[in-house]
Order: sequence, then structure tokens, then C-alpha cells
Amino acid sequence: MTGLEKIVQQIQDDAQQAAQAALARARDEARQIMEQARGETDAQVATIEAQSAAAVAAAHESAKSAAALARRRAVLEAKQEIISSAIAEAQKAACALPEQEYFALILKMIGKYSLPLDGEILFNPADKKRLPDSFADALAKQAKGTLRISDETRGIDGGFVLVYGGIEENCSFAALIDAARETLQDQVQALLFA
Repeated sequence: MTGLEKIVQQIQDDAQQAAQAALARARDEARQIMEQARGETDAQVATIEAQSAAAVAAAHESAKSAAALARRRAVLEAKQEIISSAIAEAQKAACALPEQEYFALILKMIGKYSLPLDGEILFNPADKKRLPDSFADALAKQAKGTLRISDETRGIDGGFVLVYGGIEENCSFAALIDAARETLQDQVQALLFA
């Protein structure tokens, strides 16, 4: 081997070593970059998984809350239906009382709702026909003023209408129940759901 060949060989060896060293550094840097990228990716995956889990948990809680609200609303609606039905049944029962009990209730209501004035009392056609013979005397004793049984009737379910100087006070069962509906609902709820 000549001197020139040795120099060329030396240059090739140095170049080979430099290339191998550069390749080793490049591989090392690539490995470090890959490890760093893998670490960042793992962190991002963990963050996404945590966010997804939180979103799923929030959606689950929201669904549970919505279901609980719907259940409470359905229970409330059912209770309102039961209460309304109980009030309607009480109204029907009052209208269907035996004659003696019915007119005893009417007289009690007259004592409560009549005014110390001269006026008229009107019934529905069926009640007017079945007025007991002694009703006029009982009416005179119970009323706070003077009430005359009118020849007119009203289309009410039960109860009566008082008329004082052209002003009517509707004391039908339906009107009285409507006026006291909130109080009645509270009382029925206390009886049924206490």
C-alpha cells in the first residue's frame, strides 16, 4: 500500500467513523424524540381518557338527575290526579246524599253563607222538586236574613244560589269547591299521602 492509498484509506476510515458516529447520534436523537413523543402521547391519551371519563360521568349524572326529575314529576301528576278525583268524588257524594242528609247540609250551608238581608234562594230543578215540606220553616230559622224560595232554578250540580238585590252568590257545590280548591287539595293530600 502506497502512501496515497494509506491517506485515502485513512480518509475513508475517518469518514466511515464520522458517518457511524453521526448515525449513532441521529439514532440516539431519534430514540429520544420517539420517547419524548411517546411520553407526550401517553400524557395526551391519559388526559383524553380522563376527560372522556369525566364527560361520561357527567352525562350519567345528568341522565340520573333527569330521570329522577321525571319520576318526581310523574308522581306529582299522579298525586294531583288522585286528589282531583277524590275532590270530584266528594262533590258527587254530596249531590247523592239521601234527601234528609242533603237538605240538612243545605241548611248548614245557608247558615254559613246567607247574609242578614232580604233575598231569594234558587236551586237546580231536581232539588226544587224534592224540597221537603218543612224546608221553608227550617230555612226561616237558619237564614241570617229573610230568604224566599224562588220559582226560578239554576243549572247547578247541587247546592244553591243566593240572590240579594240582583247580586248572585253562587253556593253550588262546584263553585264552593273551586273557591276552596287549594285548601281542599292540601287537606286531601294530607289524608291520602301522610
